Amino acid sequence: MKRTGPLFTLLAGLLLALFMLSLNATTGTKPASTPRTDSPGYKVSRSPAAPNTKASPSSSPPVAPSPSPSQSPSRTPAPNADYAGRTDDDSSAVSVSLRDGRAIAYFCDGRDKESWLKGDVEADGSMKLTGEGGSVLNGTLKGSRIRGTVDIEGGHYAFTADKAVKPSGLYRATATVRDAKIDGGWIVLSTGEQVGILRRDGKPSPAPRIDPETGAVTIDGRRLTARPVTP
Repeated sequence: MKRTGPLFTLLAGLLLALFMLSLNATTGTKPASTPRTDSPGYKVSRSPAAPNTKASPSSSPPVAPSPSPSQSPSRTPAPNADYAGRTDDDSSAVSVSLRDGRAIAYFCDGRDKESWLKGDVEADGSMKLTGEGGSVLNGTLKGSRIRGTVDIEGGHYAFTADKAVKPSGLYRATATVRDAKIDGGWIVLSTGEQVGILRRDGKPSPAPRIDPETGAVTIDGRRLTARPVTP
């Protein structure tokens, strides 16, 4: 009995193996191998991390600017005007002229004591004026009068000066007459009374009367003009 079956099967398997071998040679494919991570040339490819869209817990919300404090309303300065009056003891006269927040004042006893003072006037009407020799006038404007004190040559004088209506007010004249330096100051009160001192080369004496309408005055035979004083 002939055994052709096994022989045929063996032959068929051989042909199949030859066919598969020729197919691999034609396509050149190789079985895939898993790379070793410990090889020197191996690098791990990492996908870029997704950006963090969440706010950092340490970040704080923007701070709203604090409202600016409201500006204090501007106060009206003391009005421009002239004031004249007498000290409480009736020994002297005081006149004050106010212009644009500045003041000039004159204290005079009509004999030998006088002082010109100046300084600023605050919006509330208060003022501290200073003069030569350490003289000081402290006063406050309320309504139509100034109430205050004058400290001069060791004396302390309280005074009240009411708003002056021309020709009342403060006047001054300076000139050189017969080689003498003339400096005169006058306070004209609302009653028409005049209190003043005239200095010739620094020597004081009672001042002659001026014409309250024109300010004209004659000194040592020369006609001068006393003019209103403003700061």
